[in-house]
Amino acid sequence: MEPLLVLILSAFVIILFLAIGYKLGYVMGRRIEDQEWRLTKLESIVKDRVKQSRSVIGGQFSEQLAPYLPDFPYSPSEVRFLGKPIDFLVFKGLDDKEIEEVVFVEIKSGRTKQLSTVERRLRDVINAKKVKWEKYEVPDDLTK
Repeated sequence: MEPLLVLILSAFVIILFLAIGYKLGYVMGRRIEDQEWRLTKLESIVKDRVKQSRSVIGGQFSEQLAPYLPDFPYSPSEVRFLGKPIDFLVFKGLDDKEIEEVVFVEIKSGRTKQLSTVERRLRDVINAKKVKWEKYEVPDDLTK
């Protein structure tokens, strides 16, 4: 083979390897940058979610604990937890077996002091005295 052809071929192979190396380095560098960005972003997202989760758990804990707090206006033994759409039903007088009033109680804690749309609607229905009592009897053939 002629030395000039070998030199040109060698130069072409070297340039080809340099181009491939550059491209691989660029792609790998981008991947590392993306991973670092994702890790940084992921850390921030996880911290935010943990904070939000603690807030929700704290609110749920406060709801459950409320009837036992000193300033809660009803006897804890007369309170029944529902959770949704209202937190508690209070059967005032139940301790004395003389129920004189049923009270719907919604507990709010932390920054969330406003009622949700459903809670407001329930409040309005109760205040409009659109409340009734019904009895449902399970068919005998289902309980035999």
